[in-house]
Amino acid sequence: MSTTKKVCLVIGAGDDTGAAIGRVFAEQGFVACLVRRERHAEALEALAKSIRDNGFEAVALPTDARDEDAMISLFDKIEAEIGTIEVCVFNIGANVRFSITETTAQVYRKVWEMAGFAGFLTGREAAKRMLPRGRGTIIFTGATASNRGSSGFAAFAGAKHALKALAQSMARELGPKNIHVAHTIIDGMIDSNFIRELLPNVDQARDEDAIVNPEHIAAQYLMLHQQPRTAWTFELDLRPWKENW
Repeated sequence: MSTTKKVCLVIGAGDDTGAAIGRVFAEQGFVACLVRRERHAEALEALAKSIRDNGFEAVALPTDARDEDAMISLFDKIEAEIGTIEVCVFNIGANVRFSITETTAQVYRKVWEMAGFAGFLTGREAAKRMLPRGRGTIIFTGATASNRGSSGFAAFAGAKHALKALAQSMARELGPKNIHVAHTIIDGMIDSNFIRELLPNVDQARDEDAIVNPEHIAAQYLMLHQQPRTAWTFELDLRPWKENW
């Protein structure tokens, strides 16, 4: 691959939303660099292969986004061997539910590391590469918990609040330097493997457009990247019409 190629890096390229984001950017001529932890390496490579089989470019790069040295190496490898990172999407979820008395220090720390600290490492390393070029887009995936806590979600809401604060700070610092930083609020259930296993009536919700389609999320991420500088969005709410907000 030529280092003149443009890259969309997806941190948290799972089976649904992350996969859809990788596909939509690959279809636009980007090399989709897809990242999940090593234990998901087989599924990650299958996703990359499915994109390549459709005539586009994708690379599976198993990495723990909580590991600072690994993340530095990841960004260095992409920039040296694959292409320039034009778009960086942080899409790690870490959605867990525990009552406050059952939330162990290990759970709280792990959720923060996944959804907060890993976001910081991603944003910092992306900014380091984009600033010398004076361009780029960094998108952080948030959730309802980014705006408000609720019963059972102390760890998740704390981490997502931290991620939103990070995104705000980065947007104010990097916007004047032509780096577009955006934060999305995915306010509703996503049509994902996780939800499909939980909800027996998911087909009805899909038929009623009452559940978020990952491909529609991905289309909005592409829109954010393509926005003119005179009309940048910082925070974008995405929810089904039926969601109670």
